Amino acid sequence: MGVYQGAPESESMAPGGNVYQDVAESRAALADYGVKSPNVESRSGHRICGSAGARLGLASNSAVHELLECPVCLNIMCPPIHQCPNGHTLCVVCKTKVQNICPICRHELGNIRCLALEKVAESIELPCKYHCYGCQDILPYHSRVKHEESCKHRGYNCPYAGAECLVTGDIPFIVAHLKADHNVDMHDGSSFNHRYVKPNPHEIENATWMLTIFNCFGYQFCLHFEAFHLGTSPVYMAFLRFMGDENDANKFSYSLEVGGNGRKMKWQGIPRSIRDSHQTVRDSLDGLIITRNIALFFSGGERQELKLKVSGRIWKEQSSSSF
Repeated sequence: MGVYQGAPESESMAPGGNVYQDVAESRAALADYGVKSPNVESRSGHRICGSAGARLGLASNSAVHELLECPVCLNIMCPPIHQCPNGHTLCVVCKTKVQNICPICRHELGNIRCLALEKVAESIELPCKYHCYGCQDILPYHSRVKHEESCKHRGYNCPYAGAECLVTGDIPFIVAHLKADHNVDMHDGSSFNHRYVKPNPHEIENATWMLTIFNCFGYQFCLHFEAFHLGTSPVYMAFLRFMGDENDANKFSYSLEVGGNGRKMKWQGIPRSIRDSHQTVRDSLDGLIITRNIALFFSGGERQELKLKVSGRIWKEQSSSSF
């Protein structure tokens, strides 16, 4: 899939931010799986959320916390907890990462479970792993993982669609990452005119144009433009995603308009949160869809070159007052 540059008209911006990164993944690249300090740094220089004190009943117990801390990823271990013949423990995720070798004594781990420590893990409450980014919830171990999967403080995936990108982080960090690492266009303002040009459009089966970010109303919005097949018909699709959660996305609406030769097509909708993947939004067809023939008709000339101007506007919906 190719990535093509659009031609927008606006100014740029580049805020900063913090990064979320799975501590376990950062440990997997280390040659030595020894015990690490919980105050770790990611390779980008940002502080990583480490594990926090566990709660046994209502009292904090640092000794129990230390017993349950995996020596590789530093996260609190939950059942199943594995141990080597010498009694060194680690979590089930890291057991695979260390290739079944104890990170402390280097003996083979086998399949020995530490049942006593598992009983301890079942009796305590733990803070959400996103506690250092604002989550105040403390939960039993068996509900903690489910909570973290939908925690509103969890990181966002990079919305860049031109290549697989595994970076996650808060919104300011993701915006800065998009500018620095993907060189996306960044613009201020709630209205825009964007021109998409490509010679030999008949040769393009699947393509993604360069992502554009708009900064307005104190939030950021991603404009996507793609070529793909809908069934057997080649189409172009433009859609907007909101850089934030769905609840905030629903406070906004947007319109996209394309036309030429005295004709016009318009789309109006609600931007989808980047919690929904780019593929999910595209497959749901939640955006302005233009068949190739119509796009080339709008482009004018002899239909040998795509010259499509997409204009748009973003606005905030007025909340209804209750009396």
